[in-house]
Amino acid sequence: MATHRITLAGEIDWPGFRREARALLAALVPPQDVEWHAPAGAAHDLFGAAEAAPSPADSPEPVAPATASPPAHGHADSHLVVPPAFIRLCETVILHIDPGRFALLYRLLWRLVHEPGLRHDPLDADRVQAQHMAQSVRRDLHKMKAFVRFRPIERGEGQLPLHVAWFEPDHHIVEAVAPFFVRRFTQMHWAILTPERSVRWDGEALDFGPGAERADAPPADAGEALWLTYYRHIFNPARLKLDMMRKEMPRKYWHNLPEATLISPLASEAMARSGRMVDAAPTLPARRIAPLTFQPSEEVAMTRPLPDDPKAALAALKKATDRCRECPIGEHATQSVFGEGPVGAALMVVGEQPGDQEDLRGRPFVGPAGRLFDQAIAELGWSRERIYVSNAVKHFKFELRGKRRIHKTPAQQEAAACLHWLESEIALVDPSALVALGATAARQLMGTAVAVTRERGRWLERSDGRKVLITLHPSALLRVEPGDKAAAYAAWVADLRKAAAHFAAL
Repeated sequence: MATHRITLAGEIDWPGFRREARALLAALVPPQDVEWHAPAGAAHDLFGAAEAAPSPADSPEPVAPATASPPAHGHADSHLVVPPAFIRLCETVILHIDPGRFALLYRLLWRLVHEPGLRHDPLDADRVQAQHMAQSVRRDLHKMKAFVRFRPIERGEGQLPLHVAWFEPDHHIVEAVAPFFVRRFTQMHWAILTPERSVRWDGEALDFGPGAERADAPPADAGEALWLTYYRHIFNPARLKLDMMRKEMPRKYWHNLPEATLISPLASEAMARSGRMVDAAPTLPARRIAPLTFQPSEEVAMTRPLPDDPKAALAALKKATDRCRECPIGEHATQSVFGEGPVGAALMVVGEQPGDQEDLRGRPFVGPAGRLFDQAIAELGWSRERIYVSNAVKHFKFELRGKRRIHKTPAQQEAAACLHWLESEIALVDPSALVALGATAARQLMGTAVAVTRERGRWLERSDGRKVLITLHPSALLRVEPGDKAAAYAAWVADLRKAAAHFAAL
């Protein structure tokens, strides 16, 4: 018969369980002598006046991840160590619906202290049971995140609507999952009702209250009808796998999901719809930018209103680069980034290729390297409006690293495929001199590889007689060690200053 009756503050009172388990362990009370109880927490009106959120000072003490230290009056060792994984297991298992979970966790704690070999026995019955319970809780958390459906309730003029959802979890997970919905719907006022526990977010604080009934949730609305129309149209019968669908979306959740009413009729006619899809004629994919259907030189000639109208010709050239697919880069870029500046500019500056910001905005030199370029020409007293700025390659080449698009240097064949666009620009702008920023620009302008570090600050001559000043691309300065940046920037500005005479000619 149990000699110790422990009553916790609530169903998920982890701090209380941890405190009581420490004291029991220190007093050498074996698991069979302990009886655990967890009454439901005190109820209050979820939709009434919100209580103030607890301050950090009111919060329970943090959980020590790897140790359990008994009180000084205990009779056990003064410092008891348990694996960190056991603490994480307890925090999850305590959310389980099984009333015997506290007894199981205390029994495991007792055995970990008195049977050191237990932590190396993954097949132990108590450990296996606890792992299964933790897995069931994690699955329930996932299902709640996936299958909650909000419906709005209008609350009058000047107030945001309250979005209310009904869900029936298997375990005590409402408090644990609520921060997820706060992060996902921070700007929205919402409430999630469950039979045992409910939660409300007013944009500033979470408020937990008693359970509710399904009738307390609002009925379907027009937005739900729109969602059902969307679901009906995205349902792909050729990919239907009923067994897998039931595994990921068990039937017990269907009565709370609006789209569940469509699953049976859509599944029953899936075979017939698949047959119609196979028999249907193929459709051409919609392209964001129409493909180029004739030679660039022909397009410029056909779209230029007058041979002596270079502005119109440049506009036609820009439009043509949007549709260019002569190398793979253009297919993945947002848009082409054409040059900008006045026709007849005495100085034309050519970089390597657009970067991420240039690709998104459709303008050259507006990212970090562009800002450094603007800073330099401002120090030189130049005006960007009087310079023609362009790139040797007209589309952004990148590789994905997570969600970031990282610049990737164009291959020589890709740059060569873009050369005719650059040469057409030069012919229409007709600058007296050019500045090559970096190796790719120098190769394109000179028709051969150029050792930029050796030739920087020097004027080279093209086959058409135009002078080309060779220097670094500003992005190279962004990669310089912090201690060397000032000197590297000063040397780069000194290179650019050698083009001052051409700029003054404007």
